[in-house]
Amino acid sequence: MNLQKILLSVALIALYPICSSAQQADYLSAKESDPRVLQWMVGSPPPPDKLIMQPQSNYFSFPRLRWTVCHIRELLPTKQVSRGLGSASSFEYALLPQIDALEFTPLGSNQTMTWRESLDANYTDGMIILHKGKVVYEKYAGCLDELQQHAAMSITKSITGLLAQILVAQGTLDDTKLVSDIIPELAESAFGSATVRQVMDMTTSLNYSEDYSDPNADIWIYSAAASPLPKPQSYDGPDGYFEYLQTVTGASEHGNAFAYKTINTDALGWIVSRVTGKNLADLLSQRIWQQIGAEQDAYMTVDGKGTPFAGGGLSAGLRDLARVGQLMLNGGELNGVRVFPESVVDSIKRGGNKSDFAKAGYRTLEGGSYRSMWWVFHNENGAFAARGVHGQTIYVDPTADMVIVRFSSFPKAGNAAIDPTSLPAYQAVADYLVSKPLVF
Repeated sequence: MNLQKILLSVALIALYPICSSAQQADYLSAKESDPRVLQWMVGSPPPPDKLIMQPQSNYFSFPRLRWTVCHIRELLPTKQVSRGLGSASSFEYALLPQIDALEFTPLGSNQTMTWRESLDANYTDGMIILHKGKVVYEKYAGCLDELQQHAAMSITKSITGLLAQILVAQGTLDDTKLVSDIIPELAESAFGSATVRQVMDMTTSLNYSEDYSDPNADIWIYSAAASPLPKPQSYDGPDGYFEYLQTVTGASEHGNAFAYKTINTDALGWIVSRVTGKNLADLLSQRIWQQIGAEQDAYMTVDGKGTPFAGGGLSAGLRDLARVGQLMLNGGELNGVRVFPESVVDSIKRGGNKSDFAKAGYRTLEGGSYRSMWWVFHNENGAFAARGVHGQTIYVDPTADMVIVRFSSFPKAGNAAIDPTSLPAYQAVADYLVSKPLVF
């Protein structure tokens, strides 16, 4: 697989619809694969066998990816998501060390596991839990510490969807309009006949394959177009995200089924940029990052024309994504500041069409739906989440007044391999917090 193919492949991988058990035997354990143990990029200079760099095409292979997820901007061009010049908002701490000992039973298993054991099982790099707005749990491992940002992968999609939903609530974006009414350049593509809402909920019907085992799949054409590196002289394909989107053809009628395809988010990124006159990174800075008292700048990878990767390019600090999660839990308000209307979160929590979602066959997410690029579980707690490959998540549980943010570098990309452990673990913490309410 050449560099142009590998460059964006991991960030673009969809959450696999078929659940498979996580077979760890083929991989080093979390402790064995810790980048500090393996000494990646250590030394002045590092030894040749410890280098992770361009133009190598293996920096997203395991176990190298456990270093790469904290060092994206050393490998790819990025654009800053500025936190602004204001002071960072502070968290109060009420740590609950007993969370480590909580037990749960993974899906499909008859043996219990502790919360602490699940962190290593899922190759967790960072974990933070908020309850009633206070930090009750925080841990760092692998490549991550308090000072670093970590790749958020497809959490980026949910952030893009959130920005779009804000614009809808504020009347800047009409989600009933055809995409071609806003982006005339997409009129001849499959996106042109879709509504903005169909793009936001991924119910478009597109001739687009993300089958990584097929060397002729559309994902490789897309990856080559989006590569920020110079194109070979023989290259005659589209250049950049926006040019590629104009080539996408339709499969059937839009609006009949949910189909998770990254290119929907890049189309949405174009839409929100067109109606606001701002690129996605600057819009995210203005509308969210500067409003929540973020403690670190974030950054987004860009294509060769400087367009931020709306579908998976964000890297951010753990506590800053916790602030985003708390913002969602609070219905658009944080630290006494109304960042966006409460109707934004109400719309997302309501979820999308369950029958449309069921057609995608996500066995670990049965009964769920997808709305504005957020995953809605429709469980008793009303939980919803932003999710990304290799285990990234912002998990919001209104009943438990809880936000969980996890950064991870699990060897397999698809969350179907991690959900059997993660989802019951999150529920165990929620149940504990509900049964033992804390008085602050």
